[in-house]
Amino acid sequence: MTATFAQSVRPAHRRFRAVRALTAAARETLALALLPVPLLAAAAVTAAPAAFAGGGTRRWGRGRGEGQRAEAQAAKDAAAAAFYELDTAQRELRISIETITAVDSSPAARKAEADFAALGQRIDEVSHAYISAVDSHDIDREDLDSGAAARARADLTAAKDELLRAKAGLERFGQGLGPLLAAAETQLARLAPAVERARQGLLAATQALDAVRETGLKADGLAARLAALFPELTRLNQGAGQHGVQETLQRAERVLHEAVAVRGEAEALPAKVAEIDKRLVSLRTRAQALTTRAAGVEPVLSELRRRYSAACWQDLQQVPEEAQRAVAQAEEKLAEARRARDEQRWPDALALLSTVRAVLSTTDESVSAAGDRLRRLDEVSFDHQGEVERTRFAIRDAQRLAMEGRSTPDPRHARPLDEAVERLERAVAGLEGRHPDWWHFLTETEAVRGVVAEVVQGIRGERGAASAG
Repeated sequence: MTATFAQSVRPAHRRFRAVRALTAAARETLALALLPVPLLAAAAVTAAPAAFAGGGTRRWGRGRGEGQRAEAQAAKDAAAAAFYELDTAQRELRISIETITAVDSSPAARKAEADFAALGQRIDEVSHAYISAVDSHDIDREDLDSGAAARARADLTAAKDELLRAKAGLERFGQGLGPLLAAAETQLARLAPAVERARQGLLAATQALDAVRETGLKADGLAARLAALFPELTRLNQGAGQHGVQETLQRAERVLHEAVAVRGEAEALPAKVAEIDKRLVSLRTRAQALTTRAAGVEPVLSELRRRYSAACWQDLQQVPEEAQRAVAQAEEKLAEARRARDEQRWPDALALLSTVRAVLSTTDESVSAAGDRLRRLDEVSFDHQGEVERTRFAIRDAQRLAMEGRSTPDPRHARPLDEAVERLERAVAGLEGRHPDWWHFLTETEAVRGVVAEVVQGIRGERGAASAG
C-alpha cells in the first residue's frame, strides 16, 4: 500500500458520493420536465401539502431499513478507521526499516527488509479488498433495502477484521525490530558528532599551519596533505543520505585522524627545525674530531707491527685510509643536509643527517679498534693466565649447573661443554713459540665463553619451563 494510494482514498470517496447525489437530482428534474402540463400541475399540487406536512406519509418498514443503513454506515466507518490505522502503522514502520537499512547491512537487517516487503504485499491485498467492499455498496442511496444494507455491513466488517489482523501482524513484526533499530539509532547518534569533530580537526590543522607559515617556514608537504582533505570534507557535508552512514562515519574518522596528524606535525615543526640545526653543528664537530683521531691510527699500527705478529694487526691496515674517506663522505653529506635545511626540505635534511651519523659511528668504531687492539694485546701478552682462568671458571660453572639434580649430564649439554674445554686447551697450546698469535688466543677464549653462555641459558630455560608446567 503506497502512500499515494492511501492518500487518495478520502477524496475518491467524497467525489463518488457527490456524483451519486448529482445524478439522482438530475434524474428527478428530467422526469418532471417530461410530464404533461396537467400532470405536472397535479404533481405540484400533490407535493405541496406533502412538503408542508414535513415529508409526506411514512413508508412501511422504513424504520427497520434505517437501522440496517445505520449499521452498515457504522461498519463502513469502522473499516475506514482500521484502514487509516494500518496505513499509519505501515508508514511508521517503514521509517524504522529505512533507518536500519541505512546503517546495517548484516543478514539480520536484510531479512528484516525482506520480511517487511512481504508484509507490504499482504497489506496491499487487504487494502484492495477494503476498497472493493466500499465501492461495491452505496449505502447512501434512497432505495437501499435491508438486504443490501446487511450485505454491505457484512462485507465491510469482514474487510475491517482483515485490516485489523494485518495491523496486528505489523505490530508484532515491529516489536521484533527492537535490537536492530536500537543499534541503528546508536550509529545515527554518532554521525553528527563525528562529522563535527572532523570539521573542527580540519579547522585546528589549518590554524596550526597558518601559525607556522607566519614564522617563515613553508611546510609545503603539510599544506599538500591538508589540501587533500578538503574534498573529503565536501563529501561529509553532502551527508549520509548520499554516501551512507557507515561510509560517512569512516570518512569522518579518517579526516579527523589525518587532520590531527597534520596539526601535530605543524606544531612540532619549529622544534624539529631547531633540532636539525643542532644536529648539523654537532655532526660537523664530530667529523672534525674524528679527523684528528684518525690521524693517530698510524702510530698505533706502527707499534702493533713492531711488537706483534702480522695476524694480530693485518686486518687494521686499511683503517687510516678508510677513516679519511668516511670523514670526507660525511662532510659532503653534511653540506647537502645544510642545503636541504635552507630550502626547507625537512625530510631530505633529516635523512641526510641520519646517513652522516651512521658513517661517523662506523668510522669511530674502526678508529677505536686500533687502539683497543693494542691495549688488549699488551694485557694478554703480559699475563694470559687471567684470560684462561676466566674462561675455565665459566666452563666449570656451566658444568655444575648441568649436573644439578642429575647423576649423569644431559648429552645435549655435556657435548658442547666438553668441546669448549678442548677448544680452550688448543688455544693455550697455540701460544707456544717466539711470536704467538695473541689475537687468535683472545678471539678463541671469547668464543668459548659465548658457547658456554648459550648452554647455561638453555638449561635455565628448560628448567623454568618445567617448573611453570
